[in-house]
Amino acid sequence: MKIWFISEVYFPDEAGTAYYMTGLAEHFAKTQRVSVLTGMPKYNARGKAVSRIEHLNGVHIIRCLDSTLDKNIILFRLANVFISSISIFINAIGNIKRNDIVIAVTSPPLLPFVIGLVCKIRRAIFLLRIDDVYPEVFVATGFLKKGSFLELLLAAANRILYKKADLIFVLGRDMARLVRTKAGSHAQRIKIVSNWSDSDRILPTSKKSSPLLNELGLADKFIVLCAGNMGRAQAIETLFSAAERLLCKANIHFMFIGSGQKTSWMKKKKEDGKLTNITLLGQRSRAEQQIFLNACDISVASLLPGMTGAGVPSRIYNVMASGKPIISVASADSEMSLVVAEENIGWVVSPSDPEQLASTILGASSDPATLKKMGKRARQLSETKYSAQTIFGKYDHIIDSII
Repeated sequence: MKIWFISEVYFPDEAGTAYYMTGLAEHFAKTQRVSVLTGMPKYNARGKAVSRIEHLNGVHIIRCLDSTLDKNIILFRLANVFISSISIFINAIGNIKRNDIVIAVTSPPLLPFVIGLVCKIRRAIFLLRIDDVYPEVFVATGFLKKGSFLELLLAAANRILYKKADLIFVLGRDMARLVRTKAGSHAQRIKIVSNWSDSDRILPTSKKSSPLLNELGLADKFIVLCAGNMGRAQAIETLFSAAERLLCKANIHFMFIGSGQKTSWMKKKKEDGKLTNITLLGQRSRAEQQIFLNACDISVASLLPGMTGAGVPSRIYNVMASGKPIISVASADSEMSLVVAEENIGWVVSPSDPEQLASTILGASSDPATLKKMGKRARQLSETKYSAQTIFGKYDHIIDSII
């Protein structure tokens, strides 16, 4: 028996799915035979020369024929998805054997369907890890219209997919609720296992000693940090509206670190609105998280209202590791907001209410004692409930029950 991880992205890419699938594969490789079917680097490591077949940290990696066209252009992105999925299918049908355990992710959306078909043909055990729920992600981000033919078709296809999977991993309680409505009588196969924090690599440090803030001349400001993907699913517009309302507060400054579909809009909005209280920085590597996650007083993560249950931002777990409070700009019943509220490590703000966000930030800036207590609790959570050891233990327990 072998464990297969099937993902469009893998190391050396560092995007969320690539990072977590790499971590899981390397963890299981310590005790099991593990292979990976993936594509070529296409995000932060795009263009990097890699071997088509290699053995890395105990994992046998097969990189399939792929295209790395610009993912921000819709037609190119669709071409990437189709070429990658078909290539992985061909390699999977030739390599996966009967009773192998196959763990596939839901991104891109075509991939789990072709892997589910391979598992049926090869009589392998099909485990589905849901990073994004479709078509909800497409509807929330404006790719599909609710009630359209394509939306209804994709919804029906995913209901079938969930019922065919032998086990389904979801990242949070909101995602579990949504997937249960689709899985029907197969809902008992759903297992909630969150992503983990890198608490062994990211440690809290004083903002005053931040080399990044000292370089930017912002060490004396109250820094509100938004780090990660600046894409269609994030409520970036609400954050900018809050910044506009706080422009008169010279001590409060917003810092955005990352890239995505909304990057061009952000640059134009900052320039047109003369938002001098905003600093836009590009994408930074995971190796720099220790520096930039500590370069703030409070961190903000956001999701559009329609994204509740459709995705769970993994960035919050490393924010916890840095010992910083979190403002969850998302629906109150989202996993991110539930964690922030239940653990008392920050505040929850509606993604449609920039006035409330501005007021929350203003209040937090005048209460350093509360910020310190929240940050301390966040760090403790990263070392316990959301540590890599804890999350890997949950996966081990589930996989052991199958083996």
